[in-house]
Amino acid sequence: MTTARYRPTWDLALDPLVSCKLCLGEFPLEQMTTITQCQCVFCTLCLKQYVELLIKEGLETAISCPDSACPKRGHLLENEIECMVASEVLQRHKKLQFEREVLLDPCLTWCPSSSCQAVCQLKETEVALPQLVQCAVCTLEFCSACKANWHPEQACPPLENNLPITAFLPGETSSFYKSDDDDGPIKRCPKCKVYIERDEGCAQMMCKNCKHAFCWYCLESLDDDFLLIHFDKGPCRNKLGHSRSSVIWHRTQVVGIFAGFGLLLLVASPFLLLATPFILCCKCKCSKGDDDPFPT
Repeated sequence: MTTARYRPTWDLALDPLVSCKLCLGEFPLEQMTTITQCQCVFCTLCLKQYVELLIKEGLETAISCPDSACPKRGHLLENEIECMVASEVLQRHKKLQFEREVLLDPCLTWCPSSSCQAVCQLKETEVALPQLVQCAVCTLEFCSACKANWHPEQACPPLENNLPITAFLPGETSSFYKSDDDDGPIKRCPKCKVYIERDEGCAQMMCKNCKHAFCWYCLESLDDDFLLIHFDKGPCRNKLGHSRSSVIWHRTQVVGIFAGFGLLLLVASPFLLLATPFILCCKCKCSKGDDDPFPT
C-alpha cells in the first residue's frame, strides 16, 4: 500500500518553468516559442530579438535555429517569422530573400539602369557567355556579363574585386557609371565575392559568409595580421579608423593571449613528459589484452 505524499495547494497552482537556451532564464510555457522544424524551445522575447537582428543586419535569408548545437539544424518557417517581427522588418526580410534568389539564379539578372528595378531573363543555352539582354521595362540593351552597354564583337572590360553591388542590384547606377572612389559603401569580399556594405566602423572587415578578414580600402587579406601591422605602412597607413592608443591596447591584448598560452604550455610540459610513459604503458596493455584470444 502506498500513501500519497502531501503537496501544498499553492504548488499545484504553479505552472512548470521552461529554461531558455538564449538568456538562460526560466519562464512559464505560455511565454515560450517552439520552432516547428527542430522542436527547440526559446522564450518568445529572445527569439523575436534574434530574428529581428538577423534581418536588420542582413546576415541570413533563411533564419536558422539559434541553438548552435541543434541536432536537426532547423529553420524558422515563414509564418513563424511573420508572427514575431513588425511589418517593415518582414518586408525587408522578403526583399533580401528575393534579391538573393535573383543573385544566385544564373538565368536572372537585374537591369543596371538607375531608374529601373526590373529583373531580366537570360537565355539558358548561353548563360555562361556574354549575351545581349534587353530589359522588358525600360528597353535598355546591356551585356549580361559586365552590365555595360551591349558591345558586340568586343571583349568585356576586366572586372575588379571592388566591383560594387550596383552592377547587380536594382535602383542604382551600373558598373559603367562606377566612380574610382576607393571608399565606396559597397564592395565584394575578395575571397567569396559576396557583396558587403560598410556604413560605419573601422577598415578591418570580416565577411560574414566566409569569415575572411580583409582591408576595406585595398582588399588585402588580414587573416594572419593579428597585430594589424598592415595599417602602419603603405597606402592604408593610419586609415584603420581607431586611435593609436586603442591599436596599442589591442596589440597588447593579442600579445598577452599568446604569451599566456605559451606560459601555460611551458608549465604543463613537464607533467606531460612525466605522464607520457604511463599513457603508453596503458595503451600497450590494452592492445595486448585485446590481442589475447584466451583471456584468463
